Amino acid sequence: MKQNSAEASCAKSVITTEALPIKLWLEAEQLDEGALEQARDLANLPYAFRHVAIMPDSHQGYGMPIGGVLATRDALVPNAVGVDIGCGMCSLRTSLDAIETADLKAIMGLIRETVPVGAARHEAPQDEAWMPKREGHLPIVASEYDRALYQIGTLGGGNHFIEVQKGSDGHVWIMIHSGSRNLGYTVANHYHAQAKRLNEAEGERVPQDLAHLPATSSDFALYRDEMNYCIAFALANRRLMMERVKQAFAEVLPGIEFSHFINKPHNFAAEEEHFGERVIVHRKGATRARAGEWGMIPGSQGTRSFLVRGKGEADSFASCSHGAGRVMSRAQARRRLDFKEEVKQLKQRGVLHALRGRKDLDEAPGSYKDIDAVMRNQTDLVEVEVVLEPLAVIKG
Repeated sequence: MKQNSAEASCAKSVITTEALPIKLWLEAEQLDEGALEQARDLANLPYAFRHVAIMPDSHQGYGMPIGGVLATRDALVPNAVGVDIGCGMCSLRTSLDAIETADLKAIMGLIRETVPVGAARHEAPQDEAWMPKREGHLPIVASEYDRALYQIGTLGGGNHFIEVQKGSDGHVWIMIHSGSRNLGYTVANHYHAQAKRLNEAEGERVPQDLAHLPATSSDFALYRDEMNYCIAFALANRRLMMERVKQAFAEVLPGIEFSHFINKPHNFAAEEEHFGERVIVHRKGATRARAGEWGMIPGSQGTRSFLVRGKGEADSFASCSHGAGRVMSRAQARRRLDFKEEVKQLKQRGVLHALRGRKDLDEAPGSYKDIDAVMRNQTDLVEVEVVLEPLAVIKG
């Protein structure tokens, strides 16, 4: 049964056919079938708490929809965090009120020289001072630590980006989207495998992709601690890239100043209080949006992004979207989109873009949802503070 939002929730629609309600910040028919089935799986988990929240940018993920929020009692679900633990965004305001195209091209060239993208890593290990301090027993982190020294300060692939933007506040901004690289991937896969083995041994009847670590297991604490290290590493990774970006700006435009650093992960789990209980909130492609809390919601490289403040909406577990969300898969985008048309639209907007060939169409604006529609669906979750128009983009 579909329940109208006015009856019980500020959500756009509510599905009440499962063990727990599914509250969606979009109409149920707007959610792709794969993501809807995954949301139903979440709502039937025996350890799920109160309801499942689905953000307006949601689409099918692995095990759990991207843009999903799951609260649990005494259970951690590695796939409800995802393989890029701590993936998120940071933004920085510059003292510039405008930038010449020639200067912008020079800056982007310098960034490409100092920030490896895609599968590339640094040729030499980076200063260990950038790495988060290791505390306690972190076996997977310890095994990957030396390799992580070569990956800190690297962008990665997929939808990760470095973008220069012009804000409605009159300032030029820098935004970076990246995560924990191979470190988070390795931690995630290890503990998902552990969860599957543990659930199978105990006869748990849950989808394998949503295998969980009960609080009574030793792996629960291990995953929690290693996940938190990966979240800290992802922030350090973004900070080092931002430092390299600042250096590129300063080399081209001496005297520039920077301020208002904002950081927000959107793949993580954290113990929080909701509806009077301490629960573990898993956000996979969702941003925490407590009352007054700053966040970032990017569009695509051809559409605007937003700096927002959260409203602390209870029904979303104080969460909002993490971006525009995909409207088609990467393979579909490469097949269906017109490369020349996508490039034409970016040129018309004056964006120094990252489309070089058909293989890049998976990150073309046409592969994403309408960011303005996404924002209209979450006016109860966030308040827009700054609108950011893209000027130049580097994609992973």
